[in-house]
Amino acid sequence: MSSHTAGCPRQGRAPGSLPRVSERIGILGGTFDPIHSAHIAAATAVRDALKLDRVVLIPAGDPWQKRGKVIADAQARLEMARLAVEGIEGLEVSDIEVLSSEPSVTADTLEALAREGREFFLILGADAVVNMPSWRRLDETRDLATIVVVEREGESASPPGAGWRVEHIKIDRFDVSSSLIRERLGQGLSIDGLVPAPTAHYIQEHGLYTQPQ
Repeated sequence: MSSHTAGCPRQGRAPGSLPRVSERIGILGGTFDPIHSAHIAAATAVRDALKLDRVVLIPAGDPWQKRGKVIADAQARLEMARLAVEGIEGLEVSDIEVLSSEPSVTADTLEALAREGREFFLILGADAVVNMPSWRRLDETRDLATIVVVEREGESASPPGAGWRVEHIKIDRFDVSSSLIRERLGQGLSIDGLVPAPTAHYIQEHGLYTQPQ
């Protein structure tokens, strides 16, 4: 496992020049159909464990691996994510993939966000890590970010192949998923505590996921 420390040595800097700004940024992408409390728990756990400056949640605009299976449209999923992180320090939402006309590809997004001094930490659940061999531009992703594997009790996973920078973060088991949320809503059951309250209100207000799954 490896971790990179932000900072820039003062030696060798020209008199009067500004120091290079370094920023450690977590990236948590997903369909978020809908976003739920386990997503927020994972984001804040990684933020604290790795002392990240911020964690950016990125709803997929065109999640090509889930075409035909996504229920809410991209704008609704984006708004639900924004509502979910309101008031949480260090968490924010980007619309970069929602605004893109291309399928959502992790390497493309990381390259678009890259700036001098930014260091990316790509946050993945163990199940997403297992699915990495199916990613587009997987090899290029290796050089763009440290992989942060969020593992619940009984879970363990590592990226395929050698050369990855990896951090493993253990979190408490929280058995909630987007499919469970949709199923409960389709049955007219409560989602209290499973989804941040502002997001739950948005879902109710817009009548999302009311059809049985």
